[in-house]
Amino acid sequence: MSISPVDFIAPGTGIAQLAGGSPAAAGIDFGAWLKTQVAELNTSIANSDIQALDLASGQASNLHQVMIGMEETKLAFQLAVQVRNRVLEAYQEVLRMQV
Repeated sequence: MSISPVDFIAPGTGIAQLAGGSPAAAGIDFGAWLKTQVAELNTSIANSDIQALDLASGQASNLHQVMIGMEETKLAFQLAVQVRNRVLEAYQEVLRMQV
């Protein structure tokens, strides 16, 4: 999972303002984005597993690259878990709101 750099955005600028209209007009689909990110994370985990198996069987040529790849995958997974936790906390906060 890769995170691209973000240009400076003025405080208070909403998605609709960034897109020049509504989020739907800009083609922003959070569900599709999230699905893509989870798929990338899954691919990263699978590649890390393959590299670890190659290392264990003696087929890996560079231990350092394997360890770097595993650490990147670990950090990506930890980021995904933290994002999930924040989303659940926000959802629970919305549920606690009185109408």
